[in-house]
Amino acid sequence: MNTNAAIFEDIVQSRRSVRLYDSNAPFDADAVDRSLDRALLAPNSSNLQLWEFYRVKTPAKVKELAVYCLAQNAATTANELLVVVTRKDKWKAHAAFILEESMKTFPPTIGKREKMMMDYYKKIIPTLYFSDPFGITSIFKKILFSGIGLFKPVPRQVTATDMRVVVHKSAALAAQTFMLSMKAEGYDTCPMEGFDSVRVKKFLNLPFAAEICMIVSVGTATKNGIYGERLRLPKQEVVFEV
Repeated sequence: MNTNAAIFEDIVQSRRSVRLYDSNAPFDADAVDRSLDRALLAPNSSNLQLWEFYRVKTPAKVKELAVYCLAQNAATTANELLVVVTRKDKWKAHAAFILEESMKTFPPTIGKREKMMMDYYKKIIPTLYFSDPFGITSIFKKILFSGIGLFKPVPRQVTATDMRVVVHKSAALAAQTFMLSMKAEGYDTCPMEGFDSVRVKKFLNLPFAAEICMIVSVGTATKNGIYGERLRLPKQEVVFEV
């Protein structure tokens, strides 16, 4: 195992979901900023980056948001709370930005690779992400891709619900990157799904289309901050070779 692998092994092994934080421990708020920078580099579907991160750091705001996190200890004792939000509704603007910025690096003579990229963001992304309020396009796409799938491999997850799952997966990758980074910085985290999403959205003044992926608490663990030993299923139960 090389040095980098050993360092990463230590970070992964030491990262735990912490339920109680030490409010008296020193806290470097810049570590959160650095970790957010790293989280923004996380892999995400089609590089659309359909996420937003709301950093709640003032004591009064943390206290208020903790109530909406069902007053669980992981929220009430945290130094800061990070709300990870998905924004599937911004696909068109983000696709246009990615393509426009990418085209600035294209060679004078556009080749096959560049044409494929242009088609991807101008045709495939709209096909996958466009939806109507009544779900008619989702039904049509499901039928269309199922028909094409009779003759060749095609994406099967093409409905509005499917794309919603895709966006949440991308946001979760960024959240995990953030949590590992915070551990590397010497701090602890806890990803929380126990919260009142309606009140959290109102608290952040989010539009209807925005969704809360998770809320991550940040701080320094107390001696009793980890509830029990780490427990995982046997490797042979979940890892298979084909």
